Amino acid sequence: MVKLLEQLINLQGISGNESAVRNFIIKEAKKYCKDVSVDKMGNIIARKKGTIPSVMFLAHMDEIGLMVNSIDQDGKIHISNIGGIDPIVLIGHRVEIQSKKGLMNGIITTKEILNDKDALKKINIDSLFVFTGLNKKGLEKEGVKVGSYISFSKSSNFCTLGSKEIIAGKALDDRIGCYILLEIMRRMKTKHEVTFVFTVQEEVGLYGAKASVFNLNPDYAIAVDVTGHDEESDRMLFGRGPFITFKDAEMLGNKCLNEALESVAKKLKVKLQREVSDAGTTDATSIFAAKGGVPSAVLGVCVANIHTTLCAAHLKDIEDAINILSNFLTKPPAKCWD
Repeated sequence: MVKLLEQLINLQGISGNESAVRNFIIKEAKKYCKDVSVDKMGNIIARKKGTIPSVMFLAHMDEIGLMVNSIDQDGKIHISNIGGIDPIVLIGHRVEIQSKKGLMNGIITTKEILNDKDALKKINIDSLFVFTGLNKKGLEKEGVKVGSYISFSKSSNFCTLGSKEIIAGKALDDRIGCYILLEIMRRMKTKHEVTFVFTVQEEVGLYGAKASVFNLNPDYAIAVDVTGHDEESDRMLFGRGPFITFKDAEMLGNKCLNEALESVAKKLKVKLQREVSDAGTTDATSIFAAKGGVPSAVLGVCVANIHTTLCAAHLKDIEDAINILSNFLTKPPAKCWD
């Protein structure tokens, strides 16, 4: 279990640059599904034929990251964020910059004076830059240019924290979801049609999911994603079970699907947390109102330190999510609309 998840987490796959993740998942998916294809957007579509209802699962391959915005003569690389990330958490982190020779190391620093009591208030993405030790000519010689991707370095790769049950690394959002879909494929015992969609560019606008559904006709869909561990409010805590979303900033979870998922969790004696949020959304938002309506739900796991260079999650939550969704497939609702 852990090895496959570790491999997924360590792959580089910033939005719009998901090829390494895509190639890895295609290889894995072909072990369990005969029909595996890639659409024009870059989404992976893996299908198992069967009877209705046709169930669609989605998880996004992409992760947050950075891109070169401009380069000063002295070699300061100014950056633009890809996906939502607080600039403060980037200071001092090692990154890897795309160059013609591969990946070049750099360090994110700031022009602000950090011992200034008001410095943190001044930090934004425009006040940060990447230092490599090279000037502009040196960087150009290496093939670093405006538009080059900047990813979090191997120092943010997979590890365990305290307990072997708690994992940490970059890109848990949403390589955890990708791993869950692959495990469902591997364990799948259902007569029903199932389509697994590994999407691109979720972090910058849910674009992959929007494109994928045009060529598909599911009866309903479940997005498998993550949400933030909220210790301060003592809710949505990792280690307390997977979650289902009743409401986020953009959608309401389908009542029938949510009830069906809760019923499966109860049968398995698995704790299932309920999420109601005014922030964030998932690929389900791109699906539920498409093609005349596709009833949609969200199930996933809580992640601490979400949308930073190093996140944490609990393996038991991940395993429980796999069990719920695998069991859901054995007898899914005939329909989820009135």
